[in-house]
Amino acid sequence: MIVTASSERTIRCVGAVVHDSNGRLLLVRRANPPGEGTWSIPGGRVEPNETDEAAVTRELVEETGLSVTVGRLVGSVERPAPNGVFLIFDYECQVTSGVLRAGDDASDVAWVDSATLATLQTAPGLLEALSDWNCLPRA
Repeated sequence: MIVTASSERTIRCVGAVVHDSNGRLLLVRRANPPGEGTWSIPGGRVEPNETDEAAVTRELVEETGLSVTVGRLVGSVERPAPNGVFLIFDYECQVTSGVLRAGDDASDVAWVDSATLATLQTAPGLLEALSDWNCLPRA
């Protein structure tokens, strides 16, 4: 059987770019594949009949315990997925409530400044995308 690019499954995903009042960036360490053990922004798959805004809100609560207001789209990326491609739309968010804690598929969660970010094993392409979108930690 020949598999062509047009037969690949596209999996819509969302991510949240969240900074605190000190300019630090919210990151989670992935507990499961893909990306197990690497740090990335919170996010995940958009469920059937779910809007991007609803998916971002749900994923943030599940992974970090934080409630957010979803803002503007800051960018999108494509990443390889098993039997397809992840099409990821990342949104700027503001925390409205909650207590930071790792949950769901996150093994850890943290607010990171630029010095700390430089020491972490991050998901492939994360730093380049955040840099391109001017979304790196401001602290």
